[in-house]
Amino acid sequence: MKRSVFFQPTDGWVGDLIPFEKDGEFWLFYLHEERSEPKPGTAWNLVTTKDLTQFENHGVALPHGNEDEPDFNAYTGSVIVDGDGTHHLFYTGQNPRNLGPDGAPLQLVMHATSTDGMRSWTKHPELTFGAPEGYESGDWRDPFVFRDEASGLWRMLIAARHSGGPERRRGVIAQCVSRDLMTWDYADPFWDPRRYITHECPDVFQWGDWWYMVYSEFSESFTTRYRMAKSPDGPWSVPELDSIDGRAFYASKSAGRDDRRFFFGWIASKEGNTDDGAWQWAGTMSVLEARQNPDGTLGFGFADELVDSFWEDVPVTLPVPMPATLDVPDNYSAIVSDEELPSQFYAKAVFDIAPNTTECGLLLRSSDDGDISYVLRLEPKRGRLVFDRWPRELTGDAQWQVSGDVPFDIALERPCHLAAGKHTLEVMVDGDTCVAVVDRQVALSARIYDRPNGRIGVFAGEGAVTIAELEIRQRTDN
Repeated sequence: MKRSVFFQPTDGWVGDLIPFEKDGEFWLFYLHEERSEPKPGTAWNLVTTKDLTQFENHGVALPHGNEDEPDFNAYTGSVIVDGDGTHHLFYTGQNPRNLGPDGAPLQLVMHATSTDGMRSWTKHPELTFGAPEGYESGDWRDPFVFRDEASGLWRMLIAARHSGGPERRRGVIAQCVSRDLMTWDYADPFWDPRRYITHECPDVFQWGDWWYMVYSEFSESFTTRYRMAKSPDGPWSVPELDSIDGRAFYASKSAGRDDRRFFFGWIASKEGNTDDGAWQWAGTMSVLEARQNPDGTLGFGFADELVDSFWEDVPVTLPVPMPATLDVPDNYSAIVSDEELPSQFYAKAVFDIAPNTTECGLLLRSSDDGDISYVLRLEPKRGRLVFDRWPRELTGDAQWQVSGDVPFDIALERPCHLAAGKHTLEVMVDGDTCVAVVDRQVALSARIYDRPNGRIGVFAGEGAVTIAELEIRQRTDN
């Protein structure tokens, strides 16, 4: 049996990740989701990896509290180490039986420490604190702590909401400060754009001359975004391509190693394990590497270690020799391989796109004629990558009862630069999980449940495209 590309425990799903780098190894704490009734409390579990391809599951790292304690659900937070080598874990405590003045379950910042290298944790319930006046008591979560060397302070960022204002624009990244990590003072908000419902899972880091702020918003979309500044005090600017991935990849937080930066998040599962199922909270862990562009903006793609773990070539026989050109100025053409795809693979295609081409891309798990498949479609005129599938959802047998007015799988759309010329589309598939990357800059994750088998194909519509390269590789480890 091949080793999984994307980690998921056998007894549950991966929720929000809290990555921490220690001695070259990534300690990936995560919220363990069980989906059973009655709903159990949520603990922090731990998985570690040195090479991003092999993961060791350590089970529960921080147990949740009992039914009477404020951390029956131990939700997202952060881990840091002080100058004496003590590790501090800050997390969100929530208990549905513990209601605040607004009638919603209280969310509280809680604290635990470790003096044995994070092998065990001691909770400090006496250090617990909640939202001050002016903030909603039921939204005070995801504490992220970092050191501000310029001020000599520890700064804690908290996903919060103002108690007044338009309902869907009260989100704010609140802030507390400390000199000793034990006593915290409320401070002015870290970021207050009055734009979203909440800015979940805040994360801040410095890379070279730039500071980056990362947050996950759920308002118009469920998306992890980032902002840039020359100082942790801002002002924060909005990069042109400001999201990490699309709807399926959420609550991503980062960790650095060797002047590289990796973003760890989860790819949401869908109800009923079907393509038309609703998105669920939690799923399968995924990692993207950020690459810093000359202007400071970030591109997102696969880590080289992950790509290199696919090393055995998979034969691909197309009906025309490579490089293949599809010249279809006012129509559509697709060519499909003779061979079926393995269930786990890495694919790389290089498209040389002529000016004014409407669309081109890859067909995954395609039928012989290319008509039924999952689709990764580059749309140069619209400047985007989309995930699509055919057939779409059917509500009846008549022509107008096919969801043909939906231009792609809703929420699975990423803006990207697709000027005429060569562009590389990479794809990793493992069972029902699919991640695509364009030019090591733009990533798009998706779920592919309904078609477990099929072929690979390339296509073009209304234009001309030369497929300069097409390769498929698989893992051979057991």
